[in-house]
Amino acid sequence: MSEKISKHEQVKGYVGWKINSLHDISDTGPGRGMMANLRRGVGKSPGEIPELWGLIFDKMPEELLGKSKASPAEWAVYTALTLYALHQQGNEKFMNVEDVSVGKAASMLVHNEDDEDRIRRRLGLVVTATSPSDLAYHLRGVIQLLSREEIGLDYARLARELYLMNYEERSKDIKLAWGRDFYIRKKAEDENAQQ
Repeated sequence: MSEKISKHEQVKGYVGWKINSLHDISDTGPGRGMMANLRRGVGKSPGEIPELWGLIFDKMPEELLGKSKASPAEWAVYTALTLYALHQQGNEKFMNVEDVSVGKAASMLVHNEDDEDRIRRRLGLVVTATSPSDLAYHLRGVIQLLSREEIGLDYARLARELYLMNYEERSKDIKLAWGRDFYIRKKAEDENAQQ
């Protein structure tokens, strides 16, 4: 008997598959066109841009689809894919990097104390966002910084976390994990610098 896969794991698997599919065709005309369309979707709502319907919804597991308005899974998939396209723009290196959380990636932006304050404030805006659209908006600023420094992020993981952020207790756990990841990496670097 097969085990039922949770929705958050389906979101993660679907986004991982989509990103790898996009990466496989990234140097073709259609692939570049798809990425450009996804970038146009940043800051918009799922379903708002008809050119994205197939990119977002084609082969999406039926239980993840909304009934009237966009479901939490659709928001998570849409946000992760559009931000990935933004992040990948202009970068030769594949920006989808497994096991790199938002907190860990943000910590890689810190080069001095001023950076730490600035990046911590940016993360603060992300974790205090009150809606999926606000969350996507504030994540966009972090992604733009990561892109400039060619720091990757695990987008399948991000999609899973964005989905789970719709549930208060899980949201608290994710925000806590991002904070830990931000400071644990910094602490390790500080200790290495002292040796």
